[in-house]
Amino acid sequence: MAGNFIYSTRDHKFIIKEWLDVEKILGLKKFRDYYSKEDVDGILDQALTVCREMVAPSNDDGDIIGAKFNGGRVALPPSFHKAYQYVQANGWGSGHKDIDGEGILPGLLYGAVHEYMIAANPAFVAYVGLAGGIAGIIKAFGTREQVDLFTPKMFEGTWGGTMCLTEPGGGSDVGDMLSKAYPTGEPGIYRIRGTKCFITAGDHDLTENIIHLVLARIEGAAPGTKGLSLFIVPKIWVNPDGSLGEANDVATVGIEDKMGLKGSATAVLSFGEENQCRGILLGSPPDENGFGQGMAQMFKMINGARVDTGHCALAVAAVAYHNALQYAKERVQGRRITEPKGQRVPIVEHEDVRRMLLTQKAVLEAGRAMVFKAYYYLDLIAFSEDPDEVKEASRRLEVITPLIKAYCSDQAWELIALAIQVYGGYGYTEEYPVARQARDSKIYSIWEGTNYIQSMDLVGRKWRLENGAVFKEWLEEIGFFLEKHKGHETLAREFAILAEAFAAYQGLVKLVVRYFMDDIRLVPLYSTRILKATAELYCGYLLLDQALAAEAKLNQGPEDEVFYRGKIHTAQFYLRNIVPEVIATAKLIQEADTSALEMPLEAF
Repeated sequence: MAGNFIYSTRDHKFIIKEWLDVEKILGLKKFRDYYSKEDVDGILDQALTVCREMVAPSNDDGDIIGAKFNGGRVALPPSFHKAYQYVQANGWGSGHKDIDGEGILPGLLYGAVHEYMIAANPAFVAYVGLAGGIAGIIKAFGTREQVDLFTPKMFEGTWGGTMCLTEPGGGSDVGDMLSKAYPTGEPGIYRIRGTKCFITAGDHDLTENIIHLVLARIEGAAPGTKGLSLFIVPKIWVNPDGSLGEANDVATVGIEDKMGLKGSATAVLSFGEENQCRGILLGSPPDENGFGQGMAQMFKMINGARVDTGHCALAVAAVAYHNALQYAKERVQGRRITEPKGQRVPIVEHEDVRRMLLTQKAVLEAGRAMVFKAYYYLDLIAFSEDPDEVKEASRRLEVITPLIKAYCSDQAWELIALAIQVYGGYGYTEEYPVARQARDSKIYSIWEGTNYIQSMDLVGRKWRLENGAVFKEWLEEIGFFLEKHKGHETLAREFAILAEAFAAYQGLVKLVVRYFMDDIRLVPLYSTRILKATAELYCGYLLLDQALAAEAKLNQGPEDEVFYRGKIHTAQFYLRNIVPEVIATAKLIQEADTSALEMPLEAF
């Protein structure tokens, strides 16, 4: 059972119903006539059942059969078609990206649905998510005609979607891309020429059409990222009445032979080989300075995609954890160190196995806490009618987005390594699921801007927003929490550790600000470690807040006592074993070691 899907709704129910203020979200005008807190359990249970019964069976096919490229076309396994059609037809699919859609789930709830879908088959979920995400960009920036022509069929899943940024000669450095757009005699229509690579869901046979959003430079526009514009480029041209016309000179050159996510077609696309590829400009042409709107439009999706990427990594790692836990309970080997002549015991009884399992659980729950905070903020940003509420949520989301994307995806790789270690030699075989999860997870630290880019976004941009006011407010939230619970009776040790880490982190920030002026090379040298420390501090705060909620529930009675005690122990483990790394990182950065910069190239 290499694709063994083991998952639970319990932590999501706690997060949504007992930790975050779901009644505030469900009380917003958009949702109040559709959902109540009492609906949460049923929605999550049903979603998990759908993912277990309809999506998970396609996971083995995705890895073993994979996406197949033949004769310029990509074909997916039949089980992908079955799952895709079911998810879209039964209200679990792309339509939840339509902010005007009737009866859509808030992100706080759909985030859980999304997690189960990722966990069930991570190679499948992009086909669903991209269609709705691309339609959302068109809806946000397109004309009325463009919105009406493209988005209904994308939200219903009849048409797919992609975001086409990366080029063979320009990856993370988007400003160097070479794709061009040339005006035609038809207003708003351009001839598109260029090659894009690593395009997720770039070609497949799930839908009758695929709508590409292509980043390109209009002839004469400014160099660099400022001159880029975004174009709607259908694989098959769409006539004004919505019917499909002729092929639009979009050729699939091939798909990548990847380490993992083999059912997710990562395509190389050529636009305009025959000079017949037409693209529809989204928004306005470049202004008098040659500045286009493409990057700003793209980032409307990119920021959400970064949260989703971190969430994907977390979901894949969670499946590895659940499988490792089950294996540890069943695998009998060795004796307790306190009873060397006693009976053999399941390996979950051994100290180091328990350490590895609790490390996985703690970091996963920490990451999930961050992710669902983000979904909570995204709901307020999209649907609250209180401008102050929207502003505060937007400011908080700015800071935590790079943390979610980078910390969750970096840690997923480490956590799955622990899951493999729990299995021992069996974990290194494809007979068990954790080897696949390792292969599938690695891409997430690279997608949507490498994690180094996320770290420089945090240190170089988020720290400086509004002259530092946005980041200052974020830090103050943690400070207020510590002040409010200072001297807590049962969690005093954990609060003391968080307070020490908070003080060390504040010193770290002051030091790095000085590095910007004294030796700016130290900033990129340390930025990934700074991001990790920032995430560990924030996660410690969130898990302590969850522990308080769990403790309050314990005081109300014995119902589900094991779960609530588990939440408290998990928080204690994270605060005692992981949060102290913030203090160690602060000391490390004080050293200002430049060995990596001074090393002669030939000596590497």
